[in-house]
Amino acid sequence: TDATGVAIQPERLPDGKRQACAKGHFFVVLADKDHVFFEYQPKHTSDAVCAMFRGFKGYIQADAHCIYDALFRGDARVDESDKPPDEVACWAHARRKFWEASVTTKEPAAREALLRIRVLFKLEQDWASLAPKQRHAERQRVARPMLDDFFAWADGVFEREKGVRGPVAAAFGYAIRQRDALRRFLDDGRLRLDNNASERALRSSIAVGRKAWLFFGSGDHAQAAANIFSLIASCVLHGLDVESYLSDVIRVV
Repeated sequence: TDATGVAIQPERLPDGKRQACAKGHFFVVLADKDHVFFEYQPKHTSDAVCAMFRGFKGYIQADAHCIYDALFRGDARVDESDKPPDEVACWAHARRKFWEASVTTKEPAAREALLRIRVLFKLEQDWASLAPKQRHAERQRVARPMLDDFFAWADGVFEREKGVRGPVAAAFGYAIRQRDALRRFLDDGRLRLDNNASERALRSSIAVGRKAWLFFGSGDHAQAAANIFSLIASCVLHGLDVESYLSDVIRVV
């Protein structure tokens, strides 16, 4: 899952003057490889996320934004005895921070982190055609020892950089704080190394589109649009012709 902001046109004031647009948020949820859901939420908050994932059990992959912490604490559980969802972190986000540190400081440790992560992504690319069970086995055999070595090395670098403000300390601190979630993909061969798929879904449907339509007329309008975006994205996911599908649905209705 991921989210991005959109502009919402407010009602006019009693004297007819316009107000500045409010900010709403579109969340996208990719459910395995079967569905793509877009949902509008007025606020980018923990309450909004918990409402969306109420009662969900399993894995949730997201960025490390604090609004998702409530999910992994168990705030969205229906039954207190249920296990909260497991957090799956995004290695692309971790890599981005090392890249920023490398560009701005030329720090050798940041460059080495990039090279180590590059090998991890190359392995995943090589294993892309494997069945989940086989991919899981390869991850245990090859990726797990690599990650053990990576985090043992990262701990040492972070200890050296601790107390020094800057992009290098921030990058290594992020990786170490997210250690368990970054290693979560080892648990199941279906889990992905990164959250790029949800970012692409937002970019292709929302980020590109809002340059054309600029804003939504209301919150209800935004939620109705989210329903249409969900249908269109799911059609694309399953290889259906979008126009033919929507025409047939409208004809039946």
